[in-house]
Amino acid sequence: MKINANSIRIGNILDHQGKLWVVTKTQHVQPGKGGAYMQVEMKAILEGTKLHERFRSSESVEKIHLDERPFQFLYKEGQFFVFMDQDTYEQFSLDEDFVGDSAVFLQDGMIVNISLYEERAITVQLPDTVILEVVEAEPVVKGQTASSSYKPAIVSNGIKVMVPPHIEAGMKIVIHTQDASYVERAKS
Repeated sequence: MKINANSIRIGNILDHQGKLWVVTKTQHVQPGKGGAYMQVEMKAILEGTKLHERFRSSESVEKIHLDERPFQFLYKEGQFFVFMDQDTYEQFSLDEDFVGDSAVFLQDGMIVNISLYEERAITVQLPDTVILEVVEAEPVVKGQTASSSYKPAIVSNGIKVMVPPHIEAGMKIVIHTQDASYVERAKS
């Protein structure tokens, strides 16, 4: 299916130069002179190579339709993550390199969307947000509470997140899985 270059989004699968590419970054650029374009960073699905490409706004690209299905994360075994198809109850494993940086957010029983192309896993998409417990947070410094300053905190999966001053150890917070940023305090 042909789409306009302005419609390219992160996670899209494109057929470009005879290969399948997954879009990892996009930026719409509108220079002072000349026409606007999309700066797109893509990763070849089979080879793993990266490509930076500029698409003029008027260009169209071939977007590949993928079979996207819900899978449940079961457990990690060595360097593999084991998932179960929610429809067929079939299990299969994905290498930790394939899952990438988002693996730190995987939780037992979490439902993720896995995109398949000709029965081969192409992308793993986690929920937009996860709830994690703060295990360590710096104390509030007097005088900083009035401003919108943030302080570092470490959550239960070991990553560091910048949180507002009122967040303390033991609280549960909502974190955006795309960039590991604080969203809000979790509702009890």
